[in-house]
Amino acid sequence: MIVDASASTQRFGALSQAKGLLAQLFEQAYRQRARLAVLHASGAQAQWLWQGQKASALLHDWLAELGAGGGTPLIEALQQSDVWLNRRQQLKPAEQQRLLILTDGRLRDWPALTVSACPALLVDIECAPIRLGRGRLLARELCAQYWHIEELPSGY
Repeated sequence: MIVDASASTQRFGALSQAKGLLAQLFEQAYRQRARLAVLHASGAQAQWLWQGQKASALLHDWLAELGAGGGTPLIEALQQSDVWLNRRQQLKPAEQQRLLILTDGRLRDWPALTVSACPALLVDIECAPIRLGRGRLLARELCAQYWHIEELPSGY
């Protein structure tokens, strides 16, 4: 899971909506005893918060304190997650993997991206009145399923 918490996500309630979705996902993962990896993309660089551990209350503590700021190291986060997912697949070939990307897509440009080795979902949290729509473009390039956070089906 990649969480874009750059400064642009503070506007128009985008980060608040993302935090609500994350709280639901963390609770669901806890009930299912699922293992998670969480990569926080904010500021100058992407940072791993959680790597392949079962969900716990510590994730909710992090979520409560999650703020936004700085740049968008989303490309670095995508590259790091690709390396981690490939290594994880080698170590645990029977494990079912999925990649969730929460972002507003507010990037100027980006290099060619590698398609994820596992099914991916990009949830676009861009909530500005005038939307750039880069999340949809990013999802297309990653061959990821695309949903806008305001249009997510119930159960997500």
